[in-house]
Amino acid sequence: MEGKLVFEDIIKKSVLELENFTNVSIVNMIISLSITLIAALFIFYIYKITFRGVVYSYNFNATLVLLCLVTSLVIMTISSNIVLSLGMVGALSIVRFRAAIKDPRDIVFMFWSIAVGLASGAGIYTIAIGGSIFIGIVLIIMSKMKVQITTYLFIIKYNKNCHKELLPLLDKIKYNLKSKTVIDEKIELTLELKKVGKNTSYVETIADIQGVDSAILVKYNGDYAQ
Repeated sequence: MEGKLVFEDIIKKSVLELENFTNVSIVNMIISLSITLIAALFIFYIYKITFRGVVYSYNFNATLVLLCLVTSLVIMTISSNIVLSLGMVGALSIVRFRAAIKDPRDIVFMFWSIAVGLASGAGIYTIAIGGSIFIGIVLIIMSKMKVQITTYLFIIKYNKNCHKELLPLLDKIKYNLKSKTVIDEKIELTLELKKVGKNTSYVETIADIQGVDSAILVKYNGDYAQ
C-alpha cells in the first residue's frame, strides 16, 4: 500500500513539473507566427502560379494561409502546457471536417500547410522554410513539364428531322461519342473533343440549324464539367 502511494506521488509530481515545462514568450510567439506567415504566403504564391484546374479558388488558397497559422498556434499551445494539450487533443478528436476536394492536388497543399504550421509552431524553422522552398521548386518544375490535353464536351440537342443536315458538319469535327439520348422526336448527343482551337464558329453554325434546340461547348476535366 505504501509503495502504491509513493508511485502515485511520483506520477503527480512529474505531471506538475511538466504542466508548465515551456513558457512561450510574446517575442517567440510573434517570431513563430511571422515565419509561419512568410512560409504560408509562399505556399499561396506557389498554388496560384502552378494552378492548372478549371476555376481558380481564391478562398481555398487563402484558407491554406490561415491553416498554417492556426496549426502553428495549436502546436505552440500544446507545447506550453501538458494538461491543456491533453484537453485540446480530446476536443480536436471530436471535430469532423467535411469538404469536397475536387482536385487531389489540393490535398497535397493542405498537408503542406499543416506540415509548415507544425514545424513553425515547434520552432523548427529550418524545416518550415527549407522544406517549403524545396517543395515549391519541385511543383514549379512539374507544372512546366506537364503536358496538359484539354478536353471539351460538345452537347447538342435537336429534332430528328434535322439529323441529315447536322451530320456533314459533325464529320468535320474530330470527336468521340460519349452518349446519345433519344426521347420521342428529340435527340441529345454528347461528344468528346480533344482539340479545340480558337475558332469555335462551328458551335454557332450548328446552333443556327433549323431544328437544333441548343449547342453547348464546355470544358471537361474527367470528373465534372465547368
